[in-house]
Amino acid sequence: MRYRELYAALASGAVPDALPGWTLGLLRDIAGGRSAIRGVRHPLGFVCLPVARGEYGVCVHVWSGGLLRAGTTTSEVHCHGWDLASYVLYGRMLNELARVTDGAGDATHRVFAVVSSDGVDDITPTGRTVRYTGGTPEAYHAGQAYTLPAGVFHRSVIPEGVETATVAVAVMRAGAADLSLGPLGARPHRVTRERCDDEGTARAARLAAEHLART
Repeated sequence: MRYRELYAALASGAVPDALPGWTLGLLRDIAGGRSAIRGVRHPLGFVCLPVARGEYGVCVHVWSGGLLRAGTTTSEVHCHGWDLASYVLYGRMLNELARVTDGAGDATHRVFAVVSSDGVDDITPTGRTVRYTGGTPEAYHAGQAYTLPAGVFHRSVIPEGVETATVAVAVMRAGAADLSLGPLGARPHRVTRERCDDEGTARAARLAAEHLART
């Protein structure tokens, strides 16, 4: 799979016919121990199976009630320092575009900069405070692709009891940063990402493969 071409295809809404089958084969390889990929429990509630890192980052994100979840120290509302193109393999997700107002006298949140390296997130409060008042949900189902430019605050919501997985392809945007909304008084801190062991990685991949095979 050529990741530049995959990103361009998803961004244009032209999902490659081979994508579900390619992903299913990848998941089965991970589940069977035939891949070096190891899962990471992401603070936003999913297990990330990192496929590629570099100019184009590619991951499979798996949300499941049968998998252990990591917690967030700020909130689920965030924006990326990269442009995202994503494809829903199975399930359903709501992408809630946040209403964020700068310079409000009744600020509800502080903006935090998130710098990630080698499985560690350094989370630093900035001088920017905002008022967050929810957002507009955009729903996506299995077989649909969507894009999200860098710098747009949002949160991904998986309906209760719905098993969901996506293929996410990202390309870095020069000058953009990963940001998160958090409590006004929270202090700088560091979070170490929770890596899955072999069994946890295989379980996430196996669950995703089983759901995808039935889709």
